[in-house]
Amino acid sequence: MNRLLFCSLLLCNSLLAPARDYVITDYGAKSDTTLLCTDALQQCIDRCSADGGGRVIIPTGDYTTGTIILKSNVHLHLASGATLYGSTDLKDYRKVKSSYLSLRTHTETIQLIYADSVENVVIDGYGTIDGRGCVFPKLSWNDEGITRPHLLRFIQSRNIVVKDITLRNSGCWMQHYLACDRLRIDDIKVTNRNNYNNDALDLDGCHDVVVTGMIADSDDDGITLKSTSPRLCEDITIQNCIVSSHCNAVKLGTETNGGFRNILIRGIVVKPSIDQSSRFFGRPIGTSALSLEIVDGGIMENVSVSDMTVTGTESPIFVRLGHRGRGWTFNKSGVDAFLTQHVSGGNEGATQSQKPDSVETIGRMCGVYINNVRVRDAGNYGCSITGLSGYPVEDVHLSHISIHHRGDIKTADLDAINTSLKDEKVAEYPEATMWGPLPAKGFYVRHARGVSFDAIDIHTTAPDVRPEIVREDVE
Repeated sequence: MNRLLFCSLLLCNSLLAPARDYVITDYGAKSDTTLLCTDALQQCIDRCSADGGGRVIIPTGDYTTGTIILKSNVHLHLASGATLYGSTDLKDYRKVKSSYLSLRTHTETIQLIYADSVENVVIDGYGTIDGRGCVFPKLSWNDEGITRPHLLRFIQSRNIVVKDITLRNSGCWMQHYLACDRLRIDDIKVTNRNNYNNDALDLDGCHDVVVTGMIADSDDDGITLKSTSPRLCEDITIQNCIVSSHCNAVKLGTETNGGFRNILIRGIVVKPSIDQSSRFFGRPIGTSALSLEIVDGGIMENVSVSDMTVTGTESPIFVRLGHRGRGWTFNKSGVDAFLTQHVSGGNEGATQSQKPDSVETIGRMCGVYINNVRVRDAGNYGCSITGLSGYPVEDVHLSHISIHHRGDIKTADLDAINTSLKDEKVAEYPEATMWGPLPAKGFYVRHARGVSFDAIDIHTTAPDVRPEIVREDVE
């Protein structure tokens, strides 16, 4: 064998060789929930990353940890039968500060699993991560990530895969992905019903995301896209998921400073939570199946939602352009750097004229397509598509939608319904039930342009005097 061929074979073998495994029990971790394995787990992660990457394995057993920091090229694998529990002592959670200067929250936050500016990270396996979040009481209105830890948080990271695992019981949001690119979430199970602000999934200013096959049961919102900075959520596909939520099963908003572009949502099953014994927010059957909102400036364009099967929710479809106008805040010394890095590079969702603490410009919604939605056992609120006077929702198309709800609105109820609508609640927090029952048993449309309906069927269990569609200030 000549020398060149021999060297080539060695190179091929090295490329095909599996990455090295790093087992946390080799670094001192023990399957004993009374013992803290934070140091052992972090040493294992650090060694793996320093060696160029590999798998950090959590073997079958029960382990307890405080905050762990993931590094690039680390594959965190939970074996079948492995459960990683979050510590119940707040002192075991490390305060971290991201260089990404967005968010209206405090600059230092706590979470169980954290990563900032990493790439090529995988979390997978058939084990479980349980944050035991019920032990952290809600102390103030905005204490998420301050005194109640997130379970999983990635910031400004790339090439991230989260697959197959089970996630349970976060102190607040279960998963927060902020300004991440090329993210894939496959076939995970999420149960988050043990505290306030228990969202299942939050994608915040992320690009190039695919979410497939997630089964989620959350007290607060289920699948949520946010834009807490001028960076849009863009080029995102969410498909073939089952979602239970006391609030909004699928939601774009509430934070919309940048907005949402090129969003594809399809094949979603929405159903009430199995366990109704506890509820912190929302309604027993859920508030909405689909909420599309722009209320903090920003834009929403080219959003397609199709093939939803819904059981429950008080007001199944809610489309809202409002003007809450909440801005984004950060250290003033970092404003110029933030704008240069994240706005001037082609993000049309914000400009340098925006104030960091408020948004004066009303946003825009156009190009929304909702098709093939079947709803059963809904409440009698009706659905709504509403903009503001002089700022209409534009180019919204709904087709092949069937809604069955309880009905039972009588003529005597109409005066109170119409009186409620006189207050347009321009700056209020957007919620599908914000006006109470609407004057249409199907869709109430106000301040809109280019809204079309095709094959809309509304059925009520009890007689209902309202028409199927009511339009006000509509072109």
